[in-house]
Amino acid sequence: MPHTAPVKQDTPARAFERLLEVLNTLRLECPWDRKQTMESLRHLTIEETYELADAILDKDLPEIKKELGDLMMHLVFYARIAEETNDFDIVDVLNSVCDKLINRHPHIYGDIEVTDEEDVKRNWEQLKLKEGNRSVLAGVPKSLPALVKAYRIQDKARGVGFDWEDKSQVWEKVEEELAEFKSELDITKSEAVDLEKAEQEFGDLLFSLINYARFLGINPENALEKTNKKFIQRFSHLEKRAQEDGKSLKDMSLAEMDVYWNEAKQQ
Repeated sequence: MPHTAPVKQDTPARAFERLLEVLNTLRLECPWDRKQTMESLRHLTIEETYELADAILDKDLPEIKKELGDLMMHLVFYARIAEETNDFDIVDVLNSVCDKLINRHPHIYGDIEVTDEEDVKRNWEQLKLKEGNRSVLAGVPKSLPALVKAYRIQDKARGVGFDWEDKSQVWEKVEEELAEFKSELDITKSEAVDLEKAEQEFGDLLFSLINYARFLGINPENALEKTNKKFIQRFSHLEKRAQEDGKSLKDMSLAEMDVYWNEAKQQ
């Protein structure tokens, strides 16, 4: 016998209860939902997070709303699975994050005074250490993409005062790392390029560039992804125009391709 779908609600609390009711029903009645575990949901949650990230970069608000709903469903699903094993439930999850936010904002819920955002971040990291974290960097997930991880590492180190004083110093570091990388690739050397050393120097160069971007207030992950999207759009135009003119890319010269590429840049 089909279930009666719970009706839409007009307050956050009631709408959240509606989600809980729907998910609880699916967990009991739907073969796919019954089968899921935290491990099986993990890769799906990562995919949903990237879909939300894409929508944010595209400034697609209807899609952002949709992806937020998908992520919210996943979070409730994890809590439901844990409730079935008596480890914790959604109430524990919500109270836990509220307690953490209250404890880590003593300038709001206590008598600590702050002057700016940097004071807040420093307090946050110090409080995490008091809570038992062995290192400021312990909270950086190991599975983060390397570029994002580098940014988070630098930002967390900054939170406890380990940082350059101004951006000119950071740029000097970029130039230093670039010189060291170029030195490893010096074609005038008699010996072959040591790829392992070159890779290490390239990593140092990337790390310093990410650091400089952070100093400027540029998120390097967002910047690179926007460039990726721009390249895809221009290359897709190149492919389309070549097809329209009956040409194959593999048979075209770079100069011929540049004509279409420049068309795309103008667009």
